[in-house]
Amino acid sequence: MVHDSFRSPAQTPRSAHPVPYRGVVTMPHPRNLPLAGLHVLVVEDDPAIGAQLVKGLALVGCKPRQVGTGAAALEDGDAGLVLLDLGLPDMDGVDVCVALRRRSAVPVIVVTARGAEPARVAALDAGADDYIVKPFGFDELTARMRAVLRRAGGTDTVEWGRLRIDAAARRVRVDGAVVELTGKEFDILACLAIDPGRVVSREEIFDRAWDEHWYSPRKVLDVHMAALRRKLGDPALIETVYGRGFRLATPETP
Repeated sequence: MVHDSFRSPAQTPRSAHPVPYRGVVTMPHPRNLPLAGLHVLVVEDDPAIGAQLVKGLALVGCKPRQVGTGAAALEDGDAGLVLLDLGLPDMDGVDVCVALRRRSAVPVIVVTARGAEPARVAALDAGADDYIVKPFGFDELTARMRAVLRRAGGTDTVEWGRLRIDAAARRVRVDGAVVELTGKEFDILACLAIDPGRVVSREEIFDRAWDEHWYSPRKVLDVHMAALRRKLGDPALIETVYGRGFRLATPETP
């Protein structure tokens, strides 16, 4: 495994925080507070990576615990969410996921260096709720954790200012009025709504809204984004953060 997938807080300059980075955040952002008190089981055999994950999760209010083997993971019964590496010394992480699913509905996010499609498919078919490839930004990890917890809790609707996004019905409303979107436009908006207010990079949008075998020009995202903004009736609802990506605009206070 790659040991520089994370940096310690001391190694991460404050000026680097506004852009995507591989390190652990030094201070929790307010949007991370819903994770406070969550028992997180970190199944990671690399001590350096595991320690950085535990440190970062503690900073956002979680109660993390690390184990280094699949057997130890299966002995734990207190986790509210599991971060699961696939390359464990005693058994494959996919088998751990299968065993967990046989006895529990605990949310599982695979955290691994295996980025190939067969590995993703195997883990998701085994019951994993999400899949993130190393190296990754810590903000993205916590955003995915919150999204998985929302789904596990049955919260499929995101309300953000004038927007109401119903993931189950794939329906969007602005100021209460239904907005008709194409499938791709909804997928793009759903990417932004996973963690409202967070900047989502173009790469993350392509990963989530398009199949990995898609080979069209990258400018196609700009075309869909322009159409989405037009249909929402207010282009300012989606902000462009130049050089970084897009985000849902922070609602104005009355």
